[in-house]
Amino acid sequence: MLEEVERWLDARSWSAGDRPVQHLLSAKHATGQSVSVVLPALDEEATVGDIVSVIRRELVERVPLVDEIVVVDSGSSDRTAEVAAAAGARVVHRDAILPRIPAVPGKGEVLWRSLLVTGGDIVCFVDADLREFSADFVSGIVGPLLTDPDVHLVKAMYDRPLGAAPGQGGRVTELMARPLLNMHWPQLAGFVQPLGGEYAARRSLLERLPFPVGYGVELGMLVDALHLVGLDALAQVDVGVRVHRHQDGRALGRMAAAIYRTAQLRLARGHLVRPALTQFERGVDGFEPHTYAVDTEERPPMTEIAEYAARRVA
Repeated sequence: MLEEVERWLDARSWSAGDRPVQHLLSAKHATGQSVSVVLPALDEEATVGDIVSVIRRELVERVPLVDEIVVVDSGSSDRTAEVAAAAGARVVHRDAILPRIPAVPGKGEVLWRSLLVTGGDIVCFVDADLREFSADFVSGIVGPLLTDPDVHLVKAMYDRPLGAAPGQGGRVTELMARPLLNMHWPQLAGFVQPLGGEYAARRSLLERLPFPVGYGVELGMLVDALHLVGLDALAQVDVGVRVHRHQDGRALGRMAAAIYRTAQLRLARGHLVRPALTQFERGVDGFEPHTYAVDTEERPPMTEIAEYAARRVA
């Protein structure tokens, strides 16, 4: 590990308990910063309501740290939107945001569009499939942004159990993202959960970043933020344990392909061939190939979008 990263780990890695919520509230009042929480959601009726309820109860009603909770529904076929709204979130459908640009499937697409329907100076993203959710996931990662003007992006770090096995979640992180970061962007080797879906950032940074439309968004954001604001502007906070729904091996393969392609685009912006990933499933006549396109599209920095610029003027 680079000496620079070792120093960064000491200076920019914290625990959620290091900043009590009342201290954060004082900092929020002193700086006048507002906080938006965004949950990208697709068929998450089983969990999204509990997450919204905890944030609303603990960080809106009990302590007014969060100014808005927005669930961006990317086309759920279940009751995700109704459950989220009943729990107290403002629900916006992905396709209703910036309709002149047709939406494509993908998590990054939803996060990018969320900038147009939120107003916070600090935007906190939280995955909608978390179980046993704690408000520390929000207050912990928002904290450094409220108290330290030199910090621009904060990732949550946590244990990720796989069933009963502690620390065995995050398979794509260990097999794809961590090797890529260590080899090509060693300054980012200190992030415990580089692909984690819980992170917060200043709007002034997010609006200048391109957003890969799919699963590569977290890796792309880290790499681009490193180049834009530098390592010392990035941080991480320990929020405990993350429990969520795990995807099967084939889905993880598609995720890994998208992340690899995101890294590849950042290593060389040369001739692009739209890649595909072929996987195999056993059928009645043997193994059958199934080929999937790998996400390569990226949305431009939001500052380049006319509707966003017009909203800021208004």
